[in-house]
Amino acid sequence: MLVGMASNQQTRPVIGELAKDSDTGRIGVVMGEIGGRVQMRPVRGGKEWDAMPGSVVAPSAREELSARLAVRNNDSQVPL
Repeated sequence: MLVGMASNQQTRPVIGELAKDSDTGRIGVVMGEIGGRVQMRPVRGGKEWDAMPGSVVAPSAREELSARLAVRNNDSQVPL
């Protein structure tokens, strides 16, 4: 489950929120901060990557919706 943030916020996303690594264009969930880098994980899970703090920004409303739909679509394909 993704914890959300309002797309119109101007502050840097915090742990558990969706964020965009503007250096790579990837959308992920902020997992923490270690050694001056922000740890991010892909929205569908997987290996974390490091992002520079100044490059971690709130995703646009379109990017946020796309990420949420990807997670929901992936969840709906899991057999019960």
